[in-house]
Amino acid sequence: MSLRFKKTAPRRTGRCADPPPAALLRGIEEFNRQEFFEQHETLEGIWIKEPDAVRYLYQGILQVGVGFYHWRRGNWRGAVAKLGHGLAKLEPYRPACMTIDVERLVVETAALRELLERRGPTDLPPFPPPRLPRVHRITETA
Repeated sequence: MSLRFKKTAPRRTGRCADPPPAALLRGIEEFNRQEFFEQHETLEGIWIKEPDAVRYLYQGILQVGVGFYHWRRGNWRGAVAKLGHGLAKLEPYRPACMTIDVERLVVETAALRELLERRGPTDLPPFPPPRLPRVHRITETA
């Protein structure tokens, strides 16, 4: 049986105050090691099963990783498209959600996407670029 959830738009949710699930942390570790295919598999596994709108946080990180995967493979169009999709999904979760520093990921990824758009498909910079974004976590201070 396939799980199907009513399609909703990405939106901030009360789940942002929750600690990140183990699979999200594993996907982030894979992302940060530039294991973009693996992070896709890990995050897809939790994104598909999550009924809450926080699922788009997972999907946004996944899509940014897929954008970097396309860039590494020389696919400018795929890189620009997936980075854009990921950024759109992450937007409502700024500045942070589930201890993820979404603001930093969005700002750093948007800058690289703009660079790719400026240079165009015939002038794709080598991968990885200097300062390739990583997914960072924030610490709560009381």
